[in-house]
Amino acid sequence: MKIAIIHDWLVELGGAEKVLESIINVFPDADVFSLVCSLSKKQLKMLGINKQVRTSFIQKLPMGMKNYRIYLPFMPMAIQQLDLSEYDLIISSSYCVAKGVITGPDQLHICYCHSPVRYAWDLQGQYLKENGMDKGIKSFLARLVLNKIRDFDVRSSFAVDKYIANSTFIQRRILKFYRRESKIIFPPVDTSSFLLCEDKDDYYITCSRLVPYKKIDLIVNAFRNMPEKTLLVIGQGPEYNHLTELLPDNVKLLGYVEYEALITYIQRAKAFVYAAQEDFGIVPVEAQACGTPVIGFGKGGLLDTVIDGVTGVYFTQQTIESIVEAVSRFESSKGMASAAEISWHARQFGSERFEAELSAYIELLVHEHLRTINDFPSNYYMHQKPRV
Repeated sequence: MKIAIIHDWLVELGGAEKVLESIINVFPDADVFSLVCSLSKKQLKMLGINKQVRTSFIQKLPMGMKNYRIYLPFMPMAIQQLDLSEYDLIISSSYCVAKGVITGPDQLHICYCHSPVRYAWDLQGQYLKENGMDKGIKSFLARLVLNKIRDFDVRSSFAVDKYIANSTFIQRRILKFYRRESKIIFPPVDTSSFLLCEDKDDYYITCSRLVPYKKIDLIVNAFRNMPEKTLLVIGQGPEYNHLTELLPDNVKLLGYVEYEALITYIQRAKAFVYAAQEDFGIVPVEAQACGTPVIGFGKGGLLDTVIDGVTGVYFTQQTIESIVEAVSRFESSKGMASAAEISWHARQFGSERFEAELSAYIELLVHEHLRTINDFPSNYYMHQKPRV
């Protein structure tokens, strides 16, 4: 079969790109499409892409590769201009418009859905507020664009043959917004790099890109109320300067650290604190792979990866009081698994498991699709009512 893989945009190496890398490992001869691509040849090779990525017209627009988000209103049209008519199997890795590619009745389109478009659905209010577009003419124009994106998101959802969700949370969002069933295949986590360490130091850690929805400021303020406990914050982003102004004496903002040093910090931590509501959440799994328990917000993808009272502790509200209470409960807990058991739990989310599950499921879908195509004429006419 001739296979195409379509990814929203290739501008950085993040969690979605790790999924793309594993999809390419399963289908190394597939051609890769994307709205825009600004990755270097070295970065593309890291993803297993040895061919030229086929891009949309947005690639050639002014600042199309760097400020591609300004062309959000044109993305539905751009994705539908990509010609995939020569392919038998199309796999979309989608969290924006990738699943909107046009396919025919004999083509099989499988979507690995990282999420329905977050900022066009239930997170619209949060997105507009965080970007200063919740009032005035900017808010009106933004809502107009997001309304169009939402319409496209629903219409394009009908043309996907099968959905794969990355968590129970996303499975529910797919059902809510698209009214479609999906199979869960948890995304790949590089658990082999985050090795077990049973010797822990007396500090807590959090690590993420420093953006508002990660709620790092909430964690910092919670530890302000626990001056006897030490918190390390690792990461960079637009909230860095704001967080610097917030820091109490018991919190250290380390900014960017090298990958090996990051692993060591997580390995030696008493617990990993996480306050975001994620679609899946890769870093909490990496922490558990080190044998480090997670104190996290008990919603979203974390419910699939952290076992409350065993490999970590949930807090139920994104508030200072709730985090403080969860830390206290963690320190007094007697039912927590050992570091080795926590690490073993995290291994089930490894890359090899993902690639094996994805390969087996897509092979099954391909066989079913081919059988449907081959049987179509007889099945179709057998069930037609005779004309009077």
